[in-house]
Amino acid sequence: MFTGIVTDIGTVEATEKQGDLHVRVSTAYETTGIDLGASISCSGVCLTVVDKAAGWVAFDVSGETISRTAKGMWTSGRKLNLERALRLGDELGGHIVTGHVDGIGTVKSIEEIGGSHHIVILAGPELAPYIAPKGSITVDGVSLTVNAVRDTDAGVEFDLNIIPHTASVTTFGALEAGQAVNLEIDVLARYLQRMESLRGKA
Repeated sequence: MFTGIVTDIGTVEATEKQGDLHVRVSTAYETTGIDLGASISCSGVCLTVVDKAAGWVAFDVSGETISRTAKGMWTSGRKLNLERALRLGDELGGHIVTGHVDGIGTVKSIEEIGGSHHIVILAGPELAPYIAPKGSITVDGVSLTVNAVRDTDAGVEFDLNIIPHTASVTTFGALEAGQAVNLEIDVLARYLQRMESLRGKA
């Protein structure tokens, strides 16, 4: 379980095919305090630490995970938003995030307004029922508030506002139009939609 508050930006240092894809990620975390088997969110994907040393941690990424995450994410040099798992007593600064990607979005546009960036993201129709104005969404592991939502023929597009601090402590500072991003809907929206669908069958 995570909160969507990024605490480090890691870099994919190396990858190796060992059945699953073995990925080594550099980090500023003090790795002596990270147990093997611990969970770390990597740009919104919950992964298990399988190896570590000073300055890096390693994960095994399954074919299923690769198929459901943003294209190019597991390549050398790629920057990743990192967050360690929530511990009992930690501040819940964002919202409840599971680290399970629900879909892939595409950055439609980025516009600087004042010191912030107005970002529009396109997502498929399967996510439309779960995205609402002023609701929460996780984009590449970052907890964000949806500013506006518009249904389109291709699915749904939604607006985000990225303040300078968020851009500086996440990979959003280098985000570009056309880039694919991992999306996780709010877990509360997931259950509310399920309840609504069951009510319609009653």
